[in-house]
Amino acid sequence: MGEDLGFGGEVAGFYHQYRRGYPPAVIDTLTGAFGLTSDDVVIDLGCGTGQLTLPIARRVQAVAGVDPEPDMLARARQAAVEQGVRNASWLLGDDTEIPALAALLGDRRAGAVTIAQALHWMRYRELIPGLVPLLRPGGGIAVITNGAPMWLQDSPWSRALRGFLGQWLGTTPTSTCGTDDASQQRYRDTMTEAGLGVTETRYDYTGELDLDHLVGGVYSALSAQRLPPPDQRTAFAAQIHRAVAPYAPFMEHVPVRMLFGRTVTPGNHKKRQLI
Repeated sequence: MGEDLGFGGEVAGFYHQYRRGYPPAVIDTLTGAFGLTSDDVVIDLGCGTGQLTLPIARRVQAVAGVDPEPDMLARARQAAVEQGVRNASWLLGDDTEIPALAALLGDRRAGAVTIAQALHWMRYRELIPGLVPLLRPGGGIAVITNGAPMWLQDSPWSRALRGFLGQWLGTTPTSTCGTDDASQQRYRDTMTEAGLGVTETRYDYTGELDLDHLVGGVYSALSAQRLPPPDQRTAFAAQIHRAVAPYAPFMEHVPVRMLFGRTVTPGNHKKRQLI
């Protein structure tokens, strides 16, 4: 990662308030995939404001949320206090600091390293094989995407929002944030090349957005420098409303895609040798 991604200041607050969380079924699937228990430590890379970190913390001994943006971590720490989560640590860092993570673990090995809606910012071809030595047998790496950005979905209101943003930004937003099939296949191939056994699953859910969440979702994806000034935000929201209002209600279909790369357990390794 390394460079400033612009998720500081007010953006961290918008990110916490308006970015989607993860349904309990996703957390169930994640913990089951690696057999996570109250004895495990988990590292959540690119943790943002803790949307995945905090629910995982309730299932394991400890979780470390790692992010390069101090304001994101400050809001995550506040959320942990608000939710009564006491076993989460928050570390300033990025995907280049694997040696620091190894030092943090010491003689222990992580039950899982999770990367949720953040791998597209990272040097994943170097990161994924570098993480493998940090994992316990049967543990692994989880790459999770929480649906396409709201302005790239296949619905009339989403296309209208995309058109408005294209005019406002001067360029049509096209980044899929790693949710597209081609990115997912690259991640999968990199896991396989790193010696992990890869499986994929998904959990789909639907929901309805209101105008507040449409506007807030846009703010959460802008850099602090691109946010409309506070005195212009009422007008900005009105412009979005005019663009999307003919297509209400704003229903959203969200596929949560989960790539699980598991380490080989000693028993499985022996079985492969015999075969």
